[in-house]
Amino acid sequence: MHLKVKQMDMELGREINSWFLGLLLEWGVSPRIVQYMNVLFLCIAIVIATWMIAFIVRKVMNGVFSRIARRTTTRFDDYLEKNKAITHFSRLIPLMFFIETIPVAFDHFPKYIAPILKACDVYFAIWFVMLLRSVLHSVRDHLKTKDAYKDKPIDSFIQIVIIIAYLIAGIIIFSILTGKSVGTFLTAMGAASAIILLIFKDTILGFVASIQVSANDMVRIGDWITMEKYGADGDVVEINLASVKVQNFDKTITTIPTYYLISDSFKNWRGMQQAGGRRIKRAIRIKVSSIRYLTDEDIERLRKIQLITEYLDFKGEELKEYNQKMGVDVSLAINGRRLTNIGVYRKYINKYIEYNENLHKGMTMMVRQLEPTTTGLPVELYVFTNDIRWQNYEHIMADLFDHLLAAVTYFDLEIFEMPNSNDVRRLALDRDV
Repeated sequence: MHLKVKQMDMELGREINSWFLGLLLEWGVSPRIVQYMNVLFLCIAIVIATWMIAFIVRKVMNGVFSRIARRTTTRFDDYLEKNKAITHFSRLIPLMFFIETIPVAFDHFPKYIAPILKACDVYFAIWFVMLLRSVLHSVRDHLKTKDAYKDKPIDSFIQIVIIIAYLIAGIIIFSILTGKSVGTFLTAMGAASAIILLIFKDTILGFVASIQVSANDMVRIGDWITMEKYGADGDVVEINLASVKVQNFDKTITTIPTYYLISDSFKNWRGMQQAGGRRIKRAIRIKVSSIRYLTDEDIERLRKIQLITEYLDFKGEELKEYNQKMGVDVSLAINGRRLTNIGVYRKYINKYIEYNENLHKGMTMMVRQLEPTTTGLPVELYVFTNDIRWQNYEHIMADLFDHLLAAVTYFDLEIFEMPNSNDVRRLALDRDV
């Protein structure tokens, strides 16, 4: 049946060609150039007809599909329209018309038909890839609206499929233009595999990295990551085959090659965000020379600080019983066991963070004393805030240390500070006096 239709089309084409040829002869066109004029006019007519068909089909298909898309609840068809998938699809009909009419125009020049049809086959391969690309971009945009796929590197996988489609199209185009089989081309590629690997090195590394990043759940879109080597400190906004885009907190964009996510070190803050607590790890440096034992008068004065009143009463009785039991000579402070101002201050900090409503009670809460250095004795707080938002976190930490720094003087302690020019000048003046 298809063969009969094809034969009828060819016969109709020959009749049109002969009619138009006769018409040119009647108009007085020279027989030597009449066939060339015939081909020229027919080609112009075919090109105009193809353009008109393309215009009409595109308008009709886009109009109909747009009405359908507005009536449906799914957004996938909206993305098909946005990515011009329907526009690309509408080009198939004018292409088929062009392929069917070319043999009619070149009926008297059959040697030109094959090259033109080859060009049409090349265009068809390119058309198919463009259509597939539009559909895949629509799938990508649609999946990004789903909660299950929002943080997945969809761009990477879509790009892999598109690259494979381009490679297949390139092989097919090579086979069409050279007349060689696909197997011959693949054999040539195998021989040139080293050059191919060199050319597509970044793509291959990106492909491997994208798979590892996704499989190991190392980075998701929306994660806050820090990569000091590349100046990245912000939220991941895009993960594709070649790069990862990070929007820093100053709204600049840092682009990191995807492969470097598995070859270099970076910090992902997702765990902190999921846990609901952000760590504070900061020390107050106490001047060592201000540390001393507490006298009975000191203890009585510090008992007025409500957070440590109970502790001082309990600890005072404990130390008194121990010293009496051991027969300690309490006239000398170093004998036996005594409270120190640094120890009581550390206990005050413990109580203060215990009652601080901005700190996470389900995570580590610790006040520890670190090794003394040339800049004093560090008393470090290791706690977590219950608000992970950056601005609120900074406010909570500032309020916490504002209070603890101001409280130091109540325990007769001093914050270590490096001498400044005024200190040196004042010392020099005192010596002169």
